[in-house]
Amino acid sequence: MEKLIDIEHVTAAYGNKTVLRDISLTVWKGDFLGIIGPNGGGKTTLLKVILGLLPPVSGTIRFYEDGQMVPSLRIGYLPQLNNIDKKFPISVREVVTSGLASEKPLFRSYSASQKQRVEEVLGKMGLEDLAGRAIGELSGGQLQRVLLGRSIVSRPQVLILDEPTASLDALAEQEIFRQFDTLRKGKTTIFVSHRLSSATTASRILVLQNGEIVEEGTHAELMKAGGHYHRLFSTQAERYIASAKETGAL
Repeated sequence: MEKLIDIEHVTAAYGNKTVLRDISLTVWKGDFLGIIGPNGGGKTTLLKVILGLLPPVSGTIRFYEDGQMVPSLRIGYLPQLNNIDKKFPISVREVVTSGLASEKPLFRSYSASQKQRVEEVLGKMGLEDLAGRAIGELSGGQLQRVLLGRSIVSRPQVLILDEPTASLDALAEQEIFRQFDTLRKGKTTIFVSHRLSSATTASRILVLQNGEIVEEGTHAELMKAGGHYHRLFSTQAERYIASAKETGAL
């Protein structure tokens, strides 16, 4: 297997509050890595450390390409939907195009091939008819598709998704996961989700609790182990069934 990211003994903090403790993790090419756990467990913080948005207090992060250590990788990032300012005056096409900002020389326009890539992504995401519309006019599901388009337009080596279906209704969630399953094929993907059902097909699942990795394995392995993941998954499934019965869905 080809190593892409190597995290060794990383500790991270916000001020005096430690939120990640001695995290060690290797991400391999083609990984579909799910990170789950309770709120405040350190999931989003781990993504920020990988993205370089939060320097670790201690430990190291190394990136690799073709077996050689490199300064960085092309990473596509889908942030949490509630972090997006929908009042900002920007169109769908402009948001997707912004995913290429790191490739554009300063004071130059985007090239014809870059503009073509944007149009291809708009088509792939079913956004052609919305391309000129302001993001403030979109539904939650439509906006998430726009942000997903922005995250893939640079043809990233690694795709990172932070709660890709949070704040979406059931139909919008199904549509995002349908597109996500198609787009992630052949890509190295790391995602955080509070909905454990979305992690069942992951090649590996990390369970973060109180800033530490407490379990790692596939869905089947972790359910068989009967530990933290089993309890979280079973509790969430019971709540879903109870809610479905109340609403008459079951």
